[in-house]
Amino acid sequence: MGSVPETNRELADFLRRARSQSDPTRAGLPPDGRVRRVAGLRREEVALLAGVSTDYYARLEQGRRITPSPAVVEAIGRALGLDQAGRAHLQDLIGRTSAPARRRSRAVQRVRPGLYQLLDALDGEPALILGRRTDVLAANRMAAALFTDFDRLPPAQRNYARWMFLDDEARSLFVDWSDQARAAVESLRLEVGRDPDDRGTVELVAELREHSHEFDQWWEQHRVHQRTHGSKRLRHPMVGDLTVEYETLAPPGDPGTTIYVYTTEVDSPSRRAMDLLASWTATGGPARERLTPGGRPDNG
Repeated sequence: MGSVPETNRELADFLRRARSQSDPTRAGLPPDGRVRRVAGLRREEVALLAGVSTDYYARLEQGRRITPSPAVVEAIGRALGLDQAGRAHLQDLIGRTSAPARRRSRAVQRVRPGLYQLLDALDGEPALILGRRTDVLAANRMAAALFTDFDRLPPAQRNYARWMFLDDEARSLFVDWSDQARAAVESLRLEVGRDPDDRGTVELVAELREHSHEFDQWWEQHRVHQRTHGSKRLRHPMVGDLTVEYETLAPPGDPGTTIYVYTTEVDSPSRRAMDLLASWTATGGPARERLTPGGRPDNG
């Protein structure tokens, strides 16, 4: 009997872990009196909730070559309690072919002049432009002051996830480092599901798994997350503690590019800290020059 293709093993791993992380008490199943010896739902319970046979779900979880309909994928996602990102990841994994993966380099991403102008117009607020695999493509003066000056890093190191895990300053900057770092892992997991053959992403993940125990541990959990908005708690060496809220914008004409804008609550201690940071950095002139187009090379 032939081995299960790599892409199907990813699907099998995701389903098993999602099932083990599901809460039986919230699934709405009637009690059956059996003692649970493992965490999460049983296979037959997922099948019952999804309206499919136990054998069908079992073969899917084993990574067999099955192509469920969109309705069945949606039903399984609901049964497992997956959020929107989890359901999208499930669909990505099911949609893969069984052909051997071909590692390839994608075209270098470039930032349009208009987006640079937008960052400059947001000078009072930190703003970043991230590309594939969280490559930092551009950052304004305030982002360099709040986080780090990515322009001064070697091109291959201008990556948000890499900075988060491998730079000691990032660990000390974020009060909620573990939450932020875990979110970065789960975002990369989601991206790998969409494009598993991108060589740059594969090599970044391999590097982080080798050099960071936390990254490797969280990667193995196979959770996914789509960062659209949220908050970050920082202990900045210049202005002290502050909390920033972030919103994301996806330019329609620039696929794979996301703008992150960080703001603070009006008249709050965080706002005063941000204004102080702005005034201090303004006296030294612009904190950055333009990033080399493309940010982190795509291994090509």
